[in-house]
Amino acid sequence: MTEPTEQMHPKGKLPSLGLALLPVVLTLLILGLQIFYYGDFAPHIPLAIGIALTGLLGNYLGISWADVREGIFRVIHVSMPSLAILMVVGMLIGIWIGAGTVPTLIYYGLNILSPQIFLVAAMLICAVISVSLGTSWGTVGTVGLALVGIGAGFGIPLVWTAGAVVSGAFFGDKLSPLSDTTNLAPAVTGITVFDHIKNMLPTTIPAMLIALAIYAFAGFQMVGEQEVSFESIQGITAALEQNFVISPLTLLPVLVVLGMALLKKPPLPSLFAGALVGGVIAMTMQGADLHSVFNYAQNGFSIESGNAEIDSLLNRGGLQSMMWTISLMLLALGFGGALERTGVLESIINSIVSRIRRFGALQASAIGTAFATNVVAGDPYLSIALPGRMFAPVYRGLGYSTKNLARAVEEGGTLMSPLIPWNAGGAFVITALGLGIMDGQLQNLMYIPLSFACWLSPLLGMIYGFTGLFSPKATAEERAEWQAQGEYVKDVELGQTAS
Repeated sequence: MTEPTEQMHPKGKLPSLGLALLPVVLTLLILGLQIFYYGDFAPHIPLAIGIALTGLLGNYLGISWADVREGIFRVIHVSMPSLAILMVVGMLIGIWIGAGTVPTLIYYGLNILSPQIFLVAAMLICAVISVSLGTSWGTVGTVGLALVGIGAGFGIPLVWTAGAVVSGAFFGDKLSPLSDTTNLAPAVTGITVFDHIKNMLPTTIPAMLIALAIYAFAGFQMVGEQEVSFESIQGITAALEQNFVISPLTLLPVLVVLGMALLKKPPLPSLFAGALVGGVIAMTMQGADLHSVFNYAQNGFSIESGNAEIDSLLNRGGLQSMMWTISLMLLALGFGGALERTGVLESIINSIVSRIRRFGALQASAIGTAFATNVVAGDPYLSIALPGRMFAPVYRGLGYSTKNLARAVEEGGTLMSPLIPWNAGGAFVITALGLGIMDGQLQNLMYIPLSFACWLSPLLGMIYGFTGLFSPKATAEERAEWQAQGEYVKDVELGQTAS
């Protein structure tokens, strides 16, 4: 197949690279001014201005506001399942604290886990739960929150605990066949989900092992071999016993969610079922009435235990606690939709694709483009779908399996999402784990470099691309399928094509 001679968008030609970069660069400058100059972590207004700038560019290109608006709402519509999960997780956090589920997890964790291996255990626990649930957000907001409490009791810095939680939760999400992003990446690149998961193992396993080794070393360095002072731990456990009924029965909501996940039920009803069971436990075991449960779900849990650590940890949750994050996501998604509809993202990606002639550069560009789309558009779905569509013809032209592309966009998309504070994933992590970035505690952004597994995997992917390791070429069957499906194969390498 041949490439179309004229690049067109729904209402006209694609913008030039200079025009395409204009709204992106201006928005990032305004965003930097807000965050770094004024020290105000509230990306909402800069993103809203970005939507307006992109709309003006669309008007200049002959694209009406109605068409730009359609692009905005289309992307928001695609992401509605994630927004729904975010709302349910907010309710779940408040109810599970009120039911004693989170306090019980903290209580048992402080009594069972060793401080030295806590970070290792936190990453592994989150990875297993996330693979089971198929949602990193649900894992971070529930088990991750409990692990933050356990880490505080052990005297582990918050940023280290957050890094281990994020590493485990998003790696588990990446490998779960129940995850939406894990299904999206192979769908846009034309492979099966299980081929995709298998092809991610060469980067996943080494990255996890390296991260676990770092967390183990850090744990022993921070805690050491000496006897840990249990004064803080005893204060926390005593406060938990005084204010909650601590019992294995309060863990029933967790078992319900995990059980439904094992039965391959969708994440949203599974999490909502966990909230319902949590509400029953709160009324039957913690003495709450129905109105209190509704309040936990709406406004979160509130307590004055006399222990500052417990109060700061457990006074959270509820649907309203997620509204800051949801409003940010809506604006970020809208900005991404406007950029896509006006052809801005396509123009930028095309300029990258047109310069690629070798596989190593191709793999690095695909990972980098997925990451950059995450930064600019704030949407993990666009960061997977758009580069997946745009880069696929080049992989075919070079004769490489698009399994490499699926892995690249998953690593630059899913794994890097929680490391971008204004991205949907990053905003949720900051809110759910109580990192306080919105309150000026910018030092807690150190969780980003400490989420080792998330950035080690794309780094390994780039190394494999340049060395040729674990970079499968297209089989005869794949080539035949391209031909049968009429897939576009881009001419590269001296005009030679794989079609």
